[in-house]
Amino acid sequence: MAENAAPEYTPQAVTLRELADLLDCRLEGDGAQTVTRVAALEGAGPGDVSFFSNPKYARALAATRATAVIASDDVAVPVAALRTTQPYVAFARALALLHPQPAPPVGVHATAVVDATAVLGVDVSVGPYACVGARAVIGARTAVRAHVFIGDGAVIGDDCLLHPHVSIRERVTLGHRVVVQDHAVIGSDGFGFAADATGAMLKIPQVGTVVVGDDVEVGALTAIDRPPIGATVIGAGTKIDNLVQIAHGVELGERVILVSQVGIAGSTTVGAGTVLAGQVGVAGHLKLGDNVQVGGKSGVMHDLEEPGGYVGTPAMPFAQARRVYSIFTELPELQKRVKELEQRLAQLSTEEDGDIV
Repeated sequence: MAENAAPEYTPQAVTLRELADLLDCRLEGDGAQTVTRVAALEGAGPGDVSFFSNPKYARALAATRATAVIASDDVAVPVAALRTTQPYVAFARALALLHPQPAPPVGVHATAVVDATAVLGVDVSVGPYACVGARAVIGARTAVRAHVFIGDGAVIGDDCLLHPHVSIRERVTLGHRVVVQDHAVIGSDGFGFAADATGAMLKIPQVGTVVVGDDVEVGALTAIDRPPIGATVIGAGTKIDNLVQIAHGVELGERVILVSQVGIAGSTTVGAGTVLAGQVGVAGHLKLGDNVQVGGKSGVMHDLEEPGGYVGTPAMPFAQARRVYSIFTELPELQKRVKELEQRLAQLSTEEDGDIV
């Protein structure tokens, strides 16, 4: 293959026996049958493997034309079955096996700009119009797609993937196997200003950095800001969805999950294994403990140090929230009853005044 030529994609074909062994599943059915792709239950046909984990799709499972279905032991499958206690995990691994992503071409594209002092590891790929700054370090087998910017002194680990138009600002550090989706910015200036005596806003220089651990994924159009001093830290194994804002000085523990449109204000710490669902907002200088789960559209305005589920604005434990929100549906009737009681009290007061006269 010529340098920087487009790689070809070849579908993978395996027998069910081979696939079962690769996925560590128990096979029920003819292991000699061949599959070449993963497909949804409704659209699957001969040569496809599908999966079942949600009871809502029971009707689709009964009618599927797939060659095999990945499912747990307690599910009746009308075709060959790949049995596992973790169908969704096996599904993910099957996708990776049967639909492998083509490896990017090794080397530096003719239109890329790589500073002479930058250090590139073995088998690095730098795509069209990418820019790699002075003293930047890119680890082995890392792929830098088209129009990526890597600032001066940035350090990128091994086996990373930076999709088009990603910006890794100066002095930022990424660990190994980090994936950054399109148009994400890591190391942008934190939002810091100080008002002087006249009320004019003076920008506070953001000279800190961002440190991203191993096996992190950052979604498209996400921004992770650097602080004025110190570092914004993203723990290993953390997964960040699209359109997330992580402000300066935030510290995320390991395996944190941030769903789309989460916003975390500055200097907040989030413990390991915590999940913030879509559109959760977290105020600054707070502490969220390990294994906290916050429901969608919630507003976190105080520390949540105990593990467990929270929801609402301000965020409160699920049990308390259920009681609070159950009252909401009764508010119109409660309002009506309060008005009736007020009228009755006024009437009684008038009658008592008449008796006194």
